[in-house]
Amino acid sequence: MPAETQNKIKPQLRLFDMTMVVAGLVIGMGIFRTPAAVAQMAGTPAIFFLAWITGAVVSFIGGITFAEIGSRYPAAGGFYKILSHCYHPCFAFMVNWVVILSNAGAMAAVAIMGAEYIAPVLLPKVAHEQAVMMITVASLLVLYLMNMRGYKTSARLLNGLMVIKLGMLALLIAAVFFVNGDATAPVGAVPSPVTGNMFRAFLLCFIPVFFTYGGYQQTMNFGKDVADARRTMPRAIFYGIAIILTVYLSVNYSFYKVLGLKGLAGSTTIAADVSGVMLGPVAYKLVAVTMFLSVMAYVNVGLMSNPRVYFAMAEDKVLPPIFKRINSKTQVQEFALSVFCAFILVTLFFLNSFQKILEQVMFFDSIGFMAAAASIFILRQRAKKEGEPKDIYKIRGYPILPTFFILVYLGVNISVFYANPMAAFTGFILFIGGIPLYYLIRFAVNRNKAITEQV
Repeated sequence: MPAETQNKIKPQLRLFDMTMVVAGLVIGMGIFRTPAAVAQMAGTPAIFFLAWITGAVVSFIGGITFAEIGSRYPAAGGFYKILSHCYHPCFAFMVNWVVILSNAGAMAAVAIMGAEYIAPVLLPKVAHEQAVMMITVASLLVLYLMNMRGYKTSARLLNGLMVIKLGMLALLIAAVFFVNGDATAPVGAVPSPVTGNMFRAFLLCFIPVFFTYGGYQQTMNFGKDVADARRTMPRAIFYGIAIILTVYLSVNYSFYKVLGLKGLAGSTTIAADVSGVMLGPVAYKLVAVTMFLSVMAYVNVGLMSNPRVYFAMAEDKVLPPIFKRINSKTQVQEFALSVFCAFILVTLFFLNSFQKILEQVMFFDSIGFMAAAASIFILRQRAKKEGEPKDIYKIRGYPILPTFFILVYLGVNISVFYANPMAAFTGFILFIGGIPLYYLIRFAVNRNKAITEQV
């Protein structure tokens, strides 16, 4: 088969298909934990709900921006390929280097979330923070060993994940119809640390809100897969974001109605707390166990998928060849998987709290989002010189909407600086540290190649 025929992408996704893709990319496990962080930052119901609505609007703009980028440059490999094409391979490596750390941090944050649910059930007599750390580390080690046994074994752990997650969301939304008035806030409820400064409170909400809305950037991978992309893509993203906003606002209203804002701010196990108010202590324990299993299955997806990113980077010679090595029997990248798990454990021991990890993750993510979104300006400028590609999706509102999106994520970076200056400083140092690391790896790879050729 000729190369052109082999590599040609045939648009097969229709409006409904792409709408479900958008919703599936965004609705993850964060919604079961981050509303507590948003409530702590917001201080008032108005700011709390405004933050979630703002997140949806920005996500829609981001979704259509990345859809055009993907349509103009439909290359597999996500941010790395786009940034390498528009800027320089070194800059692409710098961004993907921090994305690697960000993904490890995200897995660490989600693992902590699951441990927070199960800790009172498994280790009720141990101090909460200590119990959470013990369970988190133990769970990660178990999942690591399961993944080392092979893809089939790890895939079996994923059965029922979406059913559990959507069923839990439906239960939590239903709580609003079964509970009258605000319930008593859980012990340890805390007021907002930024009460009295509404703009700063709103800005700080960006960190957990945009963590929860993350995922829509993957629309850049579907620009050439959608039939009649000019009409279908914006509609699918709009409908997908509308579904997400409806689910998120409904769930958050239910949380607020059942626990109250202070109760929500003090909860680390929202789903279990809401279910406990609805159905009693037995339901609390049942939901806690269910949530733990659901969260661990989500972490398992990350352990399966992230080593494949290392594989792609090693293929482009920006990581050593050992990251491509696959066990022929199990299909596991044993070295890459071990490195990724090591990153997760290091993140846990150095940051050790959900909020700190969240801040670090969003600092890293915002760099990637801003750089990738800015590539739309470069692609459009090149198109003026080289000719406009046919049958691509182009957003309306250019350049205002992409500029607005970039400025919002600059606000996320500022939010991290406000909340935790050390996290911002550390993140910046790690980002810049990608420069010598890139050239060191390139040198090692080229040297190894030269030695191999001589032999």
